[in-house]
Amino acid sequence: MKANELRTKSQDELQKELMDLLRAQFSLRMQLGTQQTNKTHELRKVRRDIARVRTIMHESKLKAGN
Repeated sequence: MKANELRTKSQDELQKELMDLLRAQFSLRMQLGTQQTNKTHELRKVRRDIARVRTIMHESKLKAGN
């Protein structure tokens, strides 16, 4: 997921994307905990996507405040 793609989305769409990513992160953590997957790199990607979405959300709040 690219930051440019996220910047075109509305606040509601970003919130939905964040919830989806948080669910995916939880699912991956449970799979790793029960040793059902070897895809440790997926957890890193999801964590970074969550940070990206939160950053864009914060940027848009700051722009709206000015």
